[in-house]
Amino acid sequence: MSLETETAEERFRAAFTRLKEGRPLVLPKGTLVSQNNVAKEAGADPSALRKSRYPALIREIQAHVELAGAQQAHKKQRRERSQENRETLEQQVETLTKQRDKAQSELVSAHRVILNQLQRIALLELRIEELLPAPTPLK
Repeated sequence: MSLETETAEERFRAAFTRLKEGRPLVLPKGTLVSQNNVAKEAGADPSALRKSRYPALIREIQAHVELAGAQQAHKKQRRERSQENRETLEQQVETLTKQRDKAQSELVSAHRVILNQLQRIALLELRIEELLPAPTPLK
């Protein structure tokens, strides 16, 4: 349809569709759908898109805005939960790192005790050998 034969409602509906699909021609990409933005995208003054003239279209726009708002709130909740999970995971990593470091420290201490005991055993065995009488040759 050419611009002269297209009705104002058709222009508003086309603008609404472009905004919903994220491919506006007049407004920047990413512009949110609103009654004013639909009118601007259609190249009209925002006051031209009145509820008294286009009640069905206004209801559709309002329903879309409400639904988009609910979706945004849901996405925000998911992001917040994801952030909380990330923080929880970071806390778990910190706790596990501390546990690992403590276990490594205890292991090193245990190794030191074992080495000390092995040295002590070796010294005691030497003393025993010194205290035992020398073996007598067999006849």
